[in-house]
Amino acid sequence: MRGGKLLNYDDQLFSADGKFTLGFFGEEYKYLGIWYTDDVEARKVWVANPNSPIIMPTEGTIALGININTGDLVITNDTGMIVLLLITDFGPFKAFSVSATATLEETGNFRLISEADKSVLWQSFDHPTDVLLPGMKLGYNMKTRQNWTLTSWLSDNIFDSGAFTLSWEAIDETSQRLIIQRRGQPYWTSGFIDAETFQYMFLLDGDRQSKYNLSSVYNNEEQYFSYTENTTDPFPMWILTPKGQIKGYNISDTWTPELCYGYNSSNGCMNSSSLPLCRRTGDHFSYRNSPLNTRNVTDSNSSISISDCFFKCWNDCGCLAYNSSNTDGTGCVIWIGSNDLFVDVGGNSTMKYVISSQNPNKSWKQHRKKNMKPIWTLLAVPLFLGLGLLWNLKKRKQKRKEYMRRKTDEYFLELAASESFKDIHQLESDGRYGEMLLFSFASIVAATRDFSAENKLGQGGFGPVYKGTLDDGHEIAIKRLSRSSGQGLVEFKNELILIVKLQHTNLVRILGCCIHREEKMLVYEYMPNKSLDFFLFDENRKTELDWPKRFNIIEGIAQGLLYLHKYARMRVIHRDLKSNNILLDESMNPKISDFGMARIFRQNESQATTNRVVGTYGYMSPEYAMEGTFSVKSDIYSFGVLILEIISGRRNSSFVHLDRTFNLLGYAWELWRRGNAMELEDLTLESTCVEQQFLRTLHVALLCVQERAVDRPTTSDMISMLLNDTISLPSPKKPAFFTHLAETNSTLDQIKPEDCSLNNTTMSAILEGR
Repeated sequence: MRGGKLLNYDDQLFSADGKFTLGFFGEEYKYLGIWYTDDVEARKVWVANPNSPIIMPTEGTIALGININTGDLVITNDTGMIVLLLITDFGPFKAFSVSATATLEETGNFRLISEADKSVLWQSFDHPTDVLLPGMKLGYNMKTRQNWTLTSWLSDNIFDSGAFTLSWEAIDETSQRLIIQRRGQPYWTSGFIDAETFQYMFLLDGDRQSKYNLSSVYNNEEQYFSYTENTTDPFPMWILTPKGQIKGYNISDTWTPELCYGYNSSNGCMNSSSLPLCRRTGDHFSYRNSPLNTRNVTDSNSSISISDCFFKCWNDCGCLAYNSSNTDGTGCVIWIGSNDLFVDVGGNSTMKYVISSQNPNKSWKQHRKKNMKPIWTLLAVPLFLGLGLLWNLKKRKQKRKEYMRRKTDEYFLELAASESFKDIHQLESDGRYGEMLLFSFASIVAATRDFSAENKLGQGGFGPVYKGTLDDGHEIAIKRLSRSSGQGLVEFKNELILIVKLQHTNLVRILGCCIHREEKMLVYEYMPNKSLDFFLFDENRKTELDWPKRFNIIEGIAQGLLYLHKYARMRVIHRDLKSNNILLDESMNPKISDFGMARIFRQNESQATTNRVVGTYGYMSPEYAMEGTFSVKSDIYSFGVLILEIISGRRNSSFVHLDRTFNLLGYAWELWRRGNAMELEDLTLESTCVEQQFLRTLHVALLCVQERAVDRPTTSDMISMLLNDTISLPSPKKPAFFTHLAETNSTLDQIKPEDCSLNNTTMSAILEGR
């Protein structure tokens, strides 16, 4: 298929050998997918728009084509409006040609190829969904930063992203394995690869030992796993199912456990950090039609998967059984009661997953309970009344605990359904809390020594931050929502849902949360070196940040931004990037934190406008501060301000002119314009600074803070400029929020640094850092 040609919704594209077909499918909602041509079930091996189905217009059509002006692969409707865009420049240094050809290859890989130099501009194998075909890669490319990971569907019939991901973990050349994560938490591992097998992969047992050729690559550019087949299987594929299993095309080819309960790692299941007190080793769910003489609770939320139902029931001591509530495999229905309410007498009943116990004493206890009944009839009335009173008190206590548990459940479901957070809810908000740890209020109080002043790390717009130590010695950081905070339910939910889905070495990792009555707290990994501003703006501590460390911090923040803007499953605009939101680990590696103000962009969104401007004034781009318009370029502006602070050791607001306010941007611009750029260098860097690298970094910073968003570099270009000395840099234009010195015939000698407060707090409105 060449530029200018269209593949209409009722047309199909075939591979040269006819083995694979590409086309649209679905009735009201259309998807673009690939499947084996001879497969009567047409099981999709790749879907282009899993989270963005296209509504079929009542009149007209939709089609796939190549934009002859840009070379992009697009899906359009009959009016020419782009409804899905598959960007061809997937790597930070990748350019594309407007003359391109789209080809479905015999491997099932859909490629966009430049007609000029035959280079691959884009390919479906770099964007896998839930299927690994022979020859596909699972792993990571350090050069292009391409991450090959499978993501399960929400259900067998719903093509939204589900709960599980399958990735390749390469610890070193001899220790490499497959990892399944559920909602970002380790769930199952294959064990390390060894010659032709994995330790826990059942597909290689017995007669099928030689069915697959497994291979792994580990070098400085790539670390990945792939496989080929030795058999004549007509539809070879590895599928990551909505239940978190790896299976082949046939139902008999299921190679991993159906469920992992967290208490046994012998089959590859990864042990949970905490087993529910009411569950014991051996407890499991079995799929059967046992009638239950108890009540059931239904949640028809279509963003809930069957695995969410399992984790909800497993962690609820009152849950006896569960199943999907909707016919498409989404939603939850759970049966609540006690084991005494089982009525397993056969007959017709709804199929469900029912909890089963392997406790050998259960039948003896039931028999003993039955034989004790005659004794109760002989008890004296006072004793009976006394026991009745104790029983009543105990039931009231249990009801209170059940009420508090139910209120917590309702709160998390309210988080998922809240219209005040419409953007995340529409994308991937699942409302479940099984993917993270729920900390009890008592454990947080104990960990922080009752929120003692000695454990307080600082204060932010969200509220105070405390250091805590759990019973196992693990150190954590707790953000406690203050009642007087300008941030509330929306920001709390935003950070809770968003950050748990983002996994990158330069992003802070959230461990869980705590909800207790009016208390709302987020629990993070502890960063021993606190935040960047703790070192950067202190005259004594800043000496620990030599030039190599500062440049490493700049590069790390840039890599985190690139992930948020381009390589995460959803494009994220941080909106509050500043020095005290950059945390430092024990090796001074930076981690971006505080996603309470972040916003998600869909694939076809480039900018948005809000009437509620949030953030810190000194770091805001002019179009955001003045008009409420924000985009990727807004974060680029904030990053430029941050670079200037890092290389100068001064806050943006720490410079004043004798006649009027004059910020760091203006000072840096004047030094650059007059050829005295090295005067901006922090004096503590004199012995370690690399002059050419310093000047190039300053140059990039000035490009990032240019007044017009269109003039600022993209995130990919910005990283290329920082790391590639051979790239020629354009001349920067005047920065935003700047008044030229010539207007008052002022000189640089009249500009002096001013000591300023270290409390640069974010508020849910425009506020200058104080």
